[in-house]
Amino acid sequence: MAERGLRPETLAAQTLAGVDAATGAITPPIHPSTTYERDADLGYSRGACYSRADNPTYAVAANTLTALEGGADSLLFASGMAAATAVFQALQPGDHVLAPSVMYWALRSWLLGFATRWGLDVELVDASDLAAVKAALRPGNTSLVWLETPANPLWTVSDIAAIAELAHAAGARLAVDSTVATPALTRPLSLGADLVMHSATKYLNGHSDVVAGALTCAREDDFWARIMQIQAQNGGVPGPFEAWLLQRGLRTLFPRVRWQSQSALTLAQELSAHACVTHVFYPGLPDFPGHEVAQRQMRGGFGGMLSMRVRGGREAAVAVAAKVRLWKRATSLGGVESLIEHRASIEGPTSPVPDDLLRLSVGVEATEDLLDDLRDALES
Repeated sequence: MAERGLRPETLAAQTLAGVDAATGAITPPIHPSTTYERDADLGYSRGACYSRADNPTYAVAANTLTALEGGADSLLFASGMAAATAVFQALQPGDHVLAPSVMYWALRSWLLGFATRWGLDVELVDASDLAAVKAALRPGNTSLVWLETPANPLWTVSDIAAIAELAHAAGARLAVDSTVATPALTRPLSLGADLVMHSATKYLNGHSDVVAGALTCAREDDFWARIMQIQAQNGGVPGPFEAWLLQRGLRTLFPRVRWQSQSALTLAQELSAHACVTHVFYPGLPDFPGHEVAQRQMRGGFGGMLSMRVRGGREAAVAVAAKVRLWKRATSLGGVESLIEHRASIEGPTSPVPDDLLRLSVGVEATEDLLDDLRDALES
C-alpha cells in the first residue's frame, strides 16, 4: 500500500488524489511563471523563488513519482541523460564506478568518454552475473554501482536485491535505471537501491511528446543534496509544459504498461516459433536467462520491450523493418504507438548489438494486428 492508504494505481490516476485548491480543477494547472514574488520581509513563505528549481508544476509529477517508487524525494530533469549524468557528476574524480556492459548506448558512450576524461574510473561488467559484480567491486573505492534492468536492447536482467547487498557491503551506492520496468512493475528502492532513474521520455510520459528525466532517492542525504545542487546550477530542468505533460502521462501509466506487457509477451511467444526468427530476447520467456530473477522483481508483467534476431543477417533484418505498415521505424520507446528499430545502425560500430537484431517497442494497438504486420514483413 502506498501513502494515504491508496494503492499506486489510484495515486497515479488521480495524481495523488489532488484537486486544485484555487479553482477546484481536477486536472492540475500549468504554472508558466519563471519568477515568484517575495514577501515584504524578503522571504518566500509560499515556497517558490525561481522556476529553475521551484516551479509548482514540477511538484505534481515529482510527488506522484515519489509515492509510486516509495521514495523520499524526486527531481525532474530536462532529459533522461540529464538525470543519469547528474548522479555521476555528484561523485568525485578518482571514484570507481561499475556499470553494465549492456546498457543504454548514449549513457555508455558518455561514461566511456566525458566521465572517464573527467576522472571517474569507469568499469563495465556483466551485471547479470553476481560473481562478476562481486569480483569487480573495490571495497572503499567503488562509490557507485549503476544498473539498468531490463537493459536495452538485449533486455538483460540484473538481481537488484542481491547487487544492493554486495554494493552496500563494499561501501558503494546502488542506482537503478528502471526506465523499462517503471514503478508499475518494479520498485528498486524497496529492493535495496539508493536511487532510481527514469528516462521519463519513455513510459512515464508514454505519448512520445515529451523529453524529460527523473530521479527518486531512498533518503535525503548529502549525496542527494549534491544532486539537487547540480540540477539547479546546471539548469537541467524541464519546462512547465513538459512537466505538465509528464504528470498527464503518469495518470495512465498502469493500464498502459500492463497492456503493453501482455501484448509483448504474446508477441515474444509467437515470434519465438517463427521460422524467420532465430532468437527472441524477452524476460517473460521461461528460457530467457534471468527469467527467474525477473519473476521475483517484476510484478504484473515483464515490460513492453523485446528484440528479435532475423534469419538472414543484417540485410534481412533491415528488409523486415522496411516492410512493416503499423510498426513505425523510429527510435525511442514506451509510447502508445509501436516502434521498430534496427538498433546496431543507431549505435554504431562499437555497439555490442548483433547486426541482425530488431528492437520492438510494443504500443497499445491490438496485439493481433501487430503480429499480423510482423508476420507479413517476415514472410514477404
